[in-house]
Order: sequence, then structure tokens, then C-alpha cells
Amino acid sequence: MKTLKSTLILVVTICFLASCTSSSEVAPTPVTPNNIILTIVQLGNGEVKATFSATNASFFKISFGLPGEIPQRVDGNSANYTYKEKGDYKITLQAHATELIYVVDTKVVNMNAVALGLDPNAGYTSPESYAGYKLTWADEFNSSSISENWTFELGDGCPELCGWGNEELEYYKKENTSLADGKLIITAKQESEGGKSYTSSRMITKGKQSFTYGRIDIRAILPKGQGLWPALWMLGANIDEVSWPKCGEIDIMEMIGGSTEDRDRTTHGTVHWDNGGSYANYGGSTKLASGIFNDEFHVFSIDWDSEKIVWLLDGEAFHVIDIRPAGLDEFHKPMFFIFNVAVGGKWPGRPDGSTVFPQEMKVDYVRVFQKE
Repeated sequence: MKTLKSTLILVVTICFLASCTSSSEVAPTPVTPNNIILTIVQLGNGEVKATFSATNASFFKISFGLPGEIPQRVDGNSANYTYKEKGDYKITLQAHATELIYVVDTKVVNMNAVALGLDPNAGYTSPESYAGYKLTWADEFNSSSISENWTFELGDGCPELCGWGNEELEYYKKENTSLADGKLIITAKQESEGGKSYTSSRMITKGKQSFTYGRIDIRAILPKGQGLWPALWMLGANIDEVSWPKCGEIDIMEMIGGSTEDRDRTTHGTVHWDNGGSYANYGGSTKLASGIFNDEFHVFSIDWDSEKIVWLLDGEAFHVIDIRPAGLDEFHKPMFFIFNVAVGGKWPGRPDGSTVFPQEMKVDYVRVFQKE
């Protein structure tokens, strides 16, 4: 018995000194990372810097949204990349506890001409003349002040037409319009004015310049983001006599901003009119193959004659309406221009946390050509 007892004591002592572990014990499960934060800063000339952090992360992997790219492990809490091509890129960050246990965050970065350090005037330019047409009127916005051809509609439309008939959220001010580098700039801002949370501008040629028929080209860069609603359009010059929609409306370009449903890359062309005492409309749309309308300049056009109205984007037709049928008399009478950037409204909805302010619509020129 004495020998056995000594042996047991010796075994227990050896186990204690060696920190013996029972075979039934299991290593703790790694904790899934949380509180992941990904921040993207554009440094210019196409370069971006991604900084990131996460609780319980052992390491990070990142991809910069290139076709076929697989997230690669990086050292530390930041990574840089320089883009060479225009487009929208989804940056994907993985915060890993182990190779198989991780969480993901993403951010979309838009590489337009300015972000890439390219010519800020880049984009499509329309011809300065067309066979069989003459230039009737143009505004190239090259002067030091806005032409007397334009006046401003101010406020929120109240009391006659609160929200401008569309439940818009902005208050229009002349001060949100400027000229720079030969461009007209309409700026939408998040600021309080007249009981509204946003301001912008709306300018018209009513009583100054009105046209019936013609090829109309407008070169512009559009704002972007949920709740933004830029428009380049026309209303019948007789609106004060017959009201809307009997005056008729031609929307040369409308865009409702936002990344969902490709909104920032889709433009719409529509007509509105009175159909025997009831409202009628007919519209079409087209989408950019890549990028968005905030990337660079595009030309929004209509070719309007006594038979039809054709909508074009960068010289390519995408929609047409035959205006010969009875009941479409609105589109055979003079119309004036309206340029504006609305914020909110029935169609685009409200801005949200993804919307960045201020936003700008820049117009390089508007040109009206009519048949000789």
C-alpha cells in the first residue's frame, strides 16, 4: 500500500507540473468579428485609400472591385489603390477571425473624369451645325452674368402650387445658380430656407425665348444620389391662358437619382398633354452601358417637327412619339425652357443617408436649330 500511494502522489505531482489537460476539453470557438468600419478617401488622380477596423478581427482582406478580383490579405488597417478607368467600383472588405469566419462591408466608389484627374470637360459633344438647319438661338454660358433670356422661379410654389405640384422638398433661390468656366451651375444644398430643408434653383425662358419645332441639344453633367431630380424641359408658352396640362410639356431630360435600379445611369424623355379633359403622358428611357450621368458630359436632345418628337442621347435616338393624331395640338405651339434640380418629390422619393450634398447640374450649352 505504501508503494502504491507513493506512485499516485508522484503521478498527480507530475500532472500538476505539466498542466495536464483532459482529452474531453475543446479549444474555444473564435469570436465572429463585429463593429466593422470601412472608410474610403479619394486622394486624386484615381487613387483611393481604404482604412478599416473591426472588433475581434485577426486580419483583413480587401478587393477594389475589378472584374474577377479576389479579396487579398493585407497588413495593417489600410490599403491604397489607383484606378485607371472610369466607372463604379465596389470595394469589399472582409474582417477575419479565422480563414473561414469573417464579416463583410462594402463601399461603392465612382471614378469619373474629375476623380481620375482627367479633363473636367470630358464627354460627348454634339455637332455645331446640321445639314438643312440653321442655329436659331443658343446660350453657351460664357459670359460673366446670366443672360436676360432667363428669369428665376423662386420659393416652394406656395400658395398656388405647393411643392411645385410634385411634393418637392426644396426652396428655389437665385443664389444657387452660378457661372464658372463657361458652364451654368445649379447647386442643390441641404440647408434651411423658407421652412424647407433643401435649396436649389429653377430658371425659365418664359416670355423671352419660345420655340415651335427644331433640333435642341443640351450638354450637361447631372447630379447624383437618392432624392435628386434634375430636369431639362419645356412648357407651352400659353400656360397662363390654358393651364397645365393643356399647355403641353416636353421633358427633354429627367433623371431620378440613386444607385438602386440604375437610377443614376438612366434618363427619361416624356410628353404630357390634355386628352379630352383628362391627363395623358407618353415616355421612354435609356441607360448608359457603363458609368453614371455624373461621370462626364452627355448631350440630351430632341428632334421635333410637325410629325414627331424624337429623343436622343449623345446623338442616338431612344424614343419617339407621333404628334400628328388629333388631340396633340399642344405640340404644335411655342414652348419655353425650364432648367431645374428638384429635391424629393413623388417620383424620386426623399433623400436618405446615402445622399451627399451639395450636388450640381452643370450645363455647357443649349442650342436650338430650326429648318431653313
